[in-house]
Amino acid sequence: MANLSNRAQPPLDFIPPTFDTRVLSLVRLGLPHWMRWREQIRQVDVVNVDGLVHLLRAFNAQETRFLLAFRHPSPLDSYCLAHLMWYAVPQRARELGIKLKHPVHSHFIYDRGIPLWAGDWVGWIYSRLGGTPIQRGKLDRQGLRSARHLFANGSLPLAAAPEGGNNGHTEIVSPLEPGVAQMGFWCVEDMQSQGRSEQVAIAPLGIAYRYITPPWAELDRWLDRLEVENGLAPAPVAYAAGDTAQTAMEHRYRRLYGLGEHLLSLMETYYNRIYGTALPQTSPAGQSEPHGPGDAGTDDFAKRLAALMDAALKVAETYFKLPPKGGVIDRCRRIEQAGWERIFRQDLGGDRPLSAVERGLADREAEEANLRMWHMRLVESFVAVTGQYVRQCPSAERFAETVMILRDTVCLVQGQNPFPRPKLGPQQAVLTVGEPISVSDRLADYKANRKQAVAQLTADLQVALEGMIPPSSPPE
Repeated sequence: MANLSNRAQPPLDFIPPTFDTRVLSLVRLGLPHWMRWREQIRQVDVVNVDGLVHLLRAFNAQETRFLLAFRHPSPLDSYCLAHLMWYAVPQRARELGIKLKHPVHSHFIYDRGIPLWAGDWVGWIYSRLGGTPIQRGKLDRQGLRSARHLFANGSLPLAAAPEGGNNGHTEIVSPLEPGVAQMGFWCVEDMQSQGRSEQVAIAPLGIAYRYITPPWAELDRWLDRLEVENGLAPAPVAYAAGDTAQTAMEHRYRRLYGLGEHLLSLMETYYNRIYGTALPQTSPAGQSEPHGPGDAGTDDFAKRLAALMDAALKVAETYFKLPPKGGVIDRCRRIEQAGWERIFRQDLGGDRPLSAVERGLADREAEEANLRMWHMRLVESFVAVTGQYVRQCPSAERFAETVMILRDTVCLVQGQNPFPRPKLGPQQAVLTVGEPISVSDRLADYKANRKQAVAQLTADLQVALEGMIPPSSPPE
């Protein structure tokens, strides 16, 4: 498929939510087969599904408006959320003798960029499933109006991921964006302005993944492949068969750490040579072998990675003339929006045709913007990487997540699309419904200091989501 981002295009249209129960019925019918055979989700367990059943009953009785704030560790999350609403909740409601309005479903907020890389048909499906898009990185007034309207007036509850994008880590919650908390307070204000008595709440939802059988053989094959692509000598094949499980695990970790360090050194050299950065290579690849979760090797790796991410973002920010302000996620969003403004151009939205030369220059500008956004995409792959994640608990899940992040980086460096990711083996999804956080009870705080109230609600939601991370499965 051609890279459409290399050509200047008209501004992105808003895709209005046009909920269609016929589309919902068709997608619902195919969901279990898709999850099992295409995505290899063999089992979905829900903790405290009763809490969501009771919230929906209160919603149907016009007692409560709520937003389901779900963790976003993986692109698989949307399927798990659908399973929760379409299958787990109705089944449990029947067991409890609670009658819920049909369909049991939710509106949801999605990134307007998804249909750009996944295909226009995804935008069509999302729209008819009741999804409303948002453009990250700018004040998307139309998108915010639509989400606010659905939260306050929709016939279904609203779902959103407060982390923004998926971070690839089941057991690390990225810093939350404040939009979900802000929409909660807007909804409270809308209830008051309309003279309505519904209470407003945010319901946290944890999502985690576990491999039914640890895919060690598949992970070893990916380590082999990544070592070859990075020009490293592959590990001896005999280690996995002849050594003890603990020794084999230590070998895997050293291979994984060596790969990460080698790739980090390559990228440091690249940015120093091409862009004149001054990244310190204090621990050359292959010379550091960490022995514990708090040792100097992993601490040094984390510092070097943070410096590399900062340098990569500054390359893009310099081109787009953006200040390096805020956290990594904030900087990524501003770069993305600046790139989109040069690709999806307002001056191409009218009827005036471009001359051949004007079209050529516009395409050249779009191509340049896309090239600079590459640095931001590289950083996005590492936003939750700590350097100690696997060493702290060398489970199959943490190994797999880190190997796939390295694989994504290698794909980006080679100019390839890292998605969809390969499937390593059948998985179990664990969804945890948390206690709802009342937003209505915080209205006085919001009126006294809006910024502080939004920040506090965001922080409390962060704590709630972190508290629902299930314990790691012990390595076998």
